[in-house]
Amino acid sequence: MKVNEPVNRLVGGLAKVGIRPAIDGRRRGIRESLEEQTMNMAKAAARLISENLRHSNGMPVECVIADTCIGGVAEAAKCAEKFKLEGVGVSLTVTPCWCYGSETMDMDPHMPKAVWGFNGTERPGAVYLAAVLAAHNQKGIPAFGIYGKDVQDSGYASIPEDVAQKLLQFAKAGIAVADMRGKSYLSMGSVSMGIAGSIVNEQFFQDYLGMRNEYVDMSELIRRIEEEVYDEEEFQRALKWAKENCIEGADNNAPGVQFSRSEKDKQWETVVKMAIIARDLMIGNPRLAEKGFGEEALGHNAIASGFQGQRHWTDHFPNGDFMEAILNSSFDWNGIREAFVVATENDSLNGISMLLGHLLTNTAQVFADVRTYWSPDAVKRVTGKELTGLAENGIIHLINSGAAALDGSGKQMIDGKPAMKPYWDITPSEAGKCLDATSWRPASVEYFRGGGFSSRFMTDGGMPVTMFRINLIKGLGPVLQIAEGYSVELPEGVGEIIDKRTDPTWPTTWFAPIITGKGAFKDVYSVMAKWGANHGVFSYGHIGSELITLASMLRIPVCMHNVPEEKIFRPSMWDAFGMDIEGADYRACESLGPLYSK
Repeated sequence: MKVNEPVNRLVGGLAKVGIRPAIDGRRRGIRESLEEQTMNMAKAAARLISENLRHSNGMPVECVIADTCIGGVAEAAKCAEKFKLEGVGVSLTVTPCWCYGSETMDMDPHMPKAVWGFNGTERPGAVYLAAVLAAHNQKGIPAFGIYGKDVQDSGYASIPEDVAQKLLQFAKAGIAVADMRGKSYLSMGSVSMGIAGSIVNEQFFQDYLGMRNEYVDMSELIRRIEEEVYDEEEFQRALKWAKENCIEGADNNAPGVQFSRSEKDKQWETVVKMAIIARDLMIGNPRLAEKGFGEEALGHNAIASGFQGQRHWTDHFPNGDFMEAILNSSFDWNGIREAFVVATENDSLNGISMLLGHLLTNTAQVFADVRTYWSPDAVKRVTGKELTGLAENGIIHLINSGAAALDGSGKQMIDGKPAMKPYWDITPSEAGKCLDATSWRPASVEYFRGGGFSSRFMTDGGMPVTMFRINLIKGLGPVLQIAEGYSVELPEGVGEIIDKRTDPTWPTTWFAPIITGKGAFKDVYSVMAKWGANHGVFSYGHIGSELITLASMLRIPVCMHNVPEEKIFRPSMWDAFGMDIEGADYRACESLGPLYSK
């Protein structure tokens, strides 16, 4: 299994980080003495970002530096023009000295922006930082302030660790904002079983994300199957790969309702075609033009999508579980590649949550039902055994028939521990282990009358993971929930007993959130009780602080999280909205409004 080279699958260039070296404009001594140091700060920031950050497709994040230092409005305008021509989507101003704040600042209201003021005693970089942030706040164009804890010498070329961490966190979240803009969310079908998240809210996509909405009826999949609007050579190769790598598990259905072997073989053909067609609907496929399907070859430029499935499709056709799970994984018959984002039941809010996690971490995301809270007492009553270790306070059962990426099995490794990695770091052996850990169980006919195959794995314990979800609230708008925690393994026999009480044909993750003893994280029960919907996403790593930074850029308040206060990084403007930082988050987001609404 080869590792594919990075490729931009979508129309439009990848966003770049623009770096603005601001300087004291007074010539005849002051500006001249600062030119080299100021430009070196810009170059150091560019190196840091380009060497450490990649887009989710694997391409390095490029930086564009202004042609000259910016000492006044004319040079600021020249920089803005260059950024526009070069596709800059994120703005970072750097300076070691005093500058003229409102004359040198970036005025683009839609571009995430930060200012790094050098902490040195020779020149007042901190004074400029405070002045220009005041200007940003007064004008309602928020910016992140970055300032090192320790005083540096004026000629010191290295970036302090605390500054580097904030620069990278800001840049990565800003790139996520910029890479979403102008792309599409594709709904394949409509509302699934009355699930609120699959009632697609176009205003949310347009105002908060800068995205557009595209729609196809699920009958389009039928048309493309019947008219062979797909690459036949790829289908034969994909079907052969699936037969060799996708282990068909035991059939849990009663003998009288089980499909015959020939019917199951036909269903395998259908679900493989569905996966190819859904991908082609999202990003297009030039091979279709060669077959005379020029319109279909273009795709919908979809950075994320969702498939309704239940019930109008699944009452008659094989379910979308294989399609969703394999597209959301970091590998398929074409090798190891960037994961797609496809939401089960067209839950667009969970789909966008998956997209945020994918853009921040570059890894596959796991879609799950937030299914059941198991208290220690309930586990002991049912199994006779006690929960211990990370699970001792209780667990939440995450399980879903469809879009759980196979990466979620935990068979990739970092430092010898279970992990989920960017595709370019996944080895063929690790991809193979994820496949080997997954069986494809014939779908439960009581749920899926048309058959199909559901992925089945048990996530390895010990992975740091973050569960999160965006919800829409009438009169308020979108809010983000975040719960950092760990995947856990249960004592021998316990997981099997509990699993059989639900649907053992689906993938399972036992999740133990980190408990703080307060509010929604008073205990594990409270996390489950206060979760705002039936679905959630989990991403590898404790990325709560990164999600909070990203949410502030989009003006989405965070209604629930267990991130330590010292890790929270929002624009400086948020500090003006009161001493209660979470209440201030709400007030700032309300005052500013959605990023793209004005």
